[in-house]
Amino acid sequence: MDLSIVVPVFNERDSLAPLHQELDRVLGALGRSYEILFIDDGSGDGSDVVLREIKSRDAHVRVIRLARNSGQTAALACGFQRSTGAVIVAIDADGENDPADIPRLLARLDEGFDLVSGWRADRWRASAITRRMPSLAANALISRITGVALHDYGCTLKAYRGELARRLMLYGEMHRFVPAIAAEQGARISEVPVNFRPRRTGHSKYGPGRIVRTVLDLLTVRFLSGYSTRPIQAFGAIGVLLGGLGALWTTVLVFEKVILGHPLGNRPALLLAVLLVVVGVQFVSLGLIGEMIARTYHESQNKPIYVIKEEV
Repeated sequence: MDLSIVVPVFNERDSLAPLHQELDRVLGALGRSYEILFIDDGSGDGSDVVLREIKSRDAHVRVIRLARNSGQTAALACGFQRSTGAVIVAIDADGENDPADIPRLLARLDEGFDLVSGWRADRWRASAITRRMPSLAANALISRITGVALHDYGCTLKAYRGELARRLMLYGEMHRFVPAIAAEQGARISEVPVNFRPRRTGHSKYGPGRIVRTVLDLLTVRFLSGYSTRPIQAFGAIGVLLGGLGALWTTVLVFEKVILGHPLGNRPALLLAVLLVVVGVQFVSLGLIGEMIARTYHESQNKPIYVIKEEV
């Protein structure tokens, strides 16, 4: 199969038929063999009925229903693993992504990139203060922390090399950090401006509660991408810094007590200094435990700590 389209679906009954018509028109004009995988993530609005009807009319369509709502990351991971295409394109089911942009993503992928991400350049222009500025700040922060500079981490519309997408290990809310995870595996990444269309039916699944989960997942991605095979360098550095400050502070207090005769019984400084030393030791110990866990993880699975791109 040349091309696999992965569409995560959750309560998008009214958007599915129009999206399928657009995909059918765009993909039919490409001249490539293709499949469309609709991943029903436990929808409860009758989306499965619509998908069965679409499947009955189009042999290119495959429908996979998850047993329960597991989140967009799980739906995408399922679609990636069950796809057969040399190239995989992920697209939202709500109609905000424009299927007409798929040929442009594929053209950029043919230039030698492994992942091409969509950039919704015109998104939130009407809400510059309340939505656009926070979005720009969030994407700039994510780019800075992950080291992969993109304008729009939240855009689902992306094109992947099939072998890259199928070896990605996704969980939590990691789908928005796929470029950073792929970069860790040596993928070449590019970005293409794409059309953004306001939602025509239904309502957004995103809320304020997702911000906290996104921040936590961002910290996880940063740690895994930089220190998963050497946790002692992350925790050990913090431990040495705190322990060193505590030891220095304790030395100063002991000097004041022994040489200068200053009393320490009524000063909380001694407790704080000792606490810094104890916390420093704990961080170093945590790093050593992490090293043992990482070594057990890699050695028990015979999992290499490198990714081979090519052997000539």
